[in-house]
Amino acid sequence: MKEELMKTLNEQMNFEFYSAHVYLAMAAYCSGESLDGFANFFLVQAEEERFHAMKIYKFLNDRDYRVTLAALPEPNNNYTSMLDAFEHAFAHEQQNTKKFYHLADLALDEREHATIYFLKWFIDEQVEEEALFSNIIAKLKRIETDSNAFYMLDAEFAARSFTPPAE
Repeated sequence: MKEELMKTLNEQMNFEFYSAHVYLAMAAYCSGESLDGFANFFLVQAEEERFHAMKIYKFLNDRDYRVTLAALPEPNNNYTSMLDAFEHAFAHEQQNTKKFYHLADLALDEREHATIYFLKWFIDEQVEEEALFSNIIAKLKRIETDSNAFYMLDAEFAARSFTPPAE
């Protein structure tokens, strides 16, 4: 694997750690609004992002690349509404998808088949992530000011948990 691809994978690993940071900030916002189910949703999301980062960490180590950690930028800590938070999360996932596409393009250019195969899992995951956030945004827009429906969604999110996928 060429240096540029390894470096870009390392940057992606750091972006995944940053993504966890972003979702922790969103969870804190939800907790501050006394919406514990929504907070749990984002806590689970943060755990999932850390899992993604460690998956890349392990891949780089297995390829004898020295992983380097970078400082995390400060995430947004304030939102105007739950819809605003989820719209930011959706935009973040779309940005992440573009980063994985760039990585896949680099791997294809290098004909780096092990990395192409490795990245397929993440690209499939991004399709799921974007669909998840898009659907939640649609629900939030549909329920608008219906507090009963809003709190039902909060209760639904309280039950969400993360189980690492079997390899």
